[in-house]
Amino acid sequence: MKIYISADIEGVAGVVSPQQGQPGNPEYERARRLMTEEVSAAIDGAFAGGAAEVLVNDSHGPMTNIIPELLDPRAELILGKPKVANMCAGLDASFAGAFFLGYHTGARRHGVLAHTVNGFAFGAIRVNGQLCSEATLNGAYAGSLDVPVLLLSGDDLTAEECCTQFPQAHRVVTKQALGARAARAIAPSLARERLRAAAEAATRAAGASRIPPFTLAAPFRLEVTLASPALADLAAIIPVAQRLDPVTVAFDTPDMAGVLGWVNTLSALSAFLR
Repeated sequence: MKIYISADIEGVAGVVSPQQGQPGNPEYERARRLMTEEVSAAIDGAFAGGAAEVLVNDSHGPMTNIIPELLDPRAELILGKPKVANMCAGLDASFAGAFFLGYHTGARRHGVLAHTVNGFAFGAIRVNGQLCSEATLNGAYAGSLDVPVLLLSGDDLTAEECCTQFPQAHRVVTKQALGARAARAIAPSLARERLRAAAEAATRAAGASRIPPFTLAAPFRLEVTLASPALADLAAIIPVAQRLDPVTVAFDTPDMAGVLGWVNTLSALSAFLR
């Protein structure tokens, strides 16, 4: 049995400020260590629950956050960007399930460090009319491959936001959100204990019976609300983009791979206007 892990940093216990997600300062070095330790705890739990293989994809920012020499050596690790499928790089139908670790709520919502994919560029992302967080986008992509989300960790609002999308997923709450940059967190050591236990239980459950994946119905209409008209001007130069209003563009695509592809293309283009 194979388990896939997509690891972000904002939902890690002890992480509350943008500085902690940005390389080049001591707080980031602390946060990436905490991230690595939480991922290792989930890897250990997955193997205890019956996994034969675990693949981890570093899914935050530069995607070189996880410290390889500190990660449980039984797992393989994807680092760096750009890469196809971005936060779901390397995921395919051979996996029994996916863990989304260190995740957070979507753009312009309550929650610690809430955003969707790119906090500079995106005000909202909708697929077939449904407002999407990163968990929604990546969970639907996994579902299109018939891979269920087995475990989700992050703040309490992330767990609440995703409970209807992944009703059978184990959820580990690492902190209670007090604001966008404030939280009441559990101890990192306790978060690791709970992640290990949840990962073991989730893997065993996936081995015992089929967990239904989260899916959205094809074909797909992606609507992206940009943070400014200038960003929408930039997005609108893509020949197949449809300009809906001063800050919104849309794309039609037959599959979730196309949805992720357009979202990641727009995110990369936005660097031109930073």
